[in-house]
Amino acid sequence: MSPKDTASSAQGDGSGAFTPARIAVLVLAVLVLVFIFENTREVRIRLLVPEVTMPLYMALGAVAVIGAVCGGYFMARRRR
Repeated sequence: MSPKDTASSAQGDGSGAFTPARIAVLVLAVLVLVFIFENTREVRIRLLVPEVTMPLYMALGAVAVIGAVCGGYFMARRRR
């Protein structure tokens, strides 16, 4: 392989660290984190039967993690 072949395959194949989709996901993740940490007051949340009091950021963080896991699961199933 010539140096020209290795240089062109290293940069132009779309496997770089910053693709538009990765940047969009990163921006969305930062916005979610800002939203979560701006909402720090205590709230009462009803979980089926019990009612719990917790900071709103914990509830939002838990929902964000559950959403990310569900999204990852369905995207993995889609690829098969």
